Amino acid sequence: MAKPYFTKALFDFLKDLAANNNRDWFQANKERYEESLKQPALRFVADFGPQVRAVSPHIVCDPRPTGGALFRIYRDVRFSKDKSPYKTHCALQFRHEAGKDAHAPGLYLHLEPGNCGAAAGLWRPPTEQLRLIREAVAGNHAKWRKINDAPALAGMRRFSESLQRVPAGYPKDHPAAEELKWKDWGLWVPLSQKDVLAADAPDRLGALYKDMKPMLKFLCNAIGEDF
Repeated sequence: MAKPYFTKALFDFLKDLAANNNRDWFQANKERYEESLKQPALRFVADFGPQVRAVSPHIVCDPRPTGGALFRIYRDVRFSKDKSPYKTHCALQFRHEAGKDAHAPGLYLHLEPGNCGAAAGLWRPPTEQLRLIREAVAGNHAKWRKINDAPALAGMRRFSESLQRVPAGYPKDHPAAEELKWKDWGLWVPLSQKDVLAADAPDRLGALYKDMKPMLKFLCNAIGEDF
């Protein structure tokens, strides 16, 4: 049987980090970080390419330790009231080849004690991309709804904050009025710790991402990116 990429040590480390989110503790436990989070995550990324390419050949599975699919453990605290220096989760993003940051269309994996999940879509797309997506959804709402109402997506939820009002240029009674308020576009499916630690976790995740493929394709087509 295949060996799991992640172990309980990942979640134990993240729980302890949440309780001791300071530089002295992290430096004293740097080896735990490397062994339980960073190295397993990079191995996972290095081997997950076939599942990503099954969704789209234009989505990149980048195993580089810096600038690749694995997000940094260090928080950007410049504009935050919370000055905790470290993230208390492990995050991976498989981005579209045209994207350079977290706002790119793609696939996402979030590993956190009590809050694991897989997602696909765009988080806070830039203004022009958001405009194009809204135009595509407003003009092809029946197609958009058919994609999102597919039985394979049952149990998944939308991840989005919303505007208070329908954006300017669209009637308040538009069939897509609620969706046009969205700031983010995508789907999220919760995962249990058991799911993450399973030996066949890559295959399970690959199947989930393939289920979300039509939705991601619609979004990429809307902003003019290859899929």
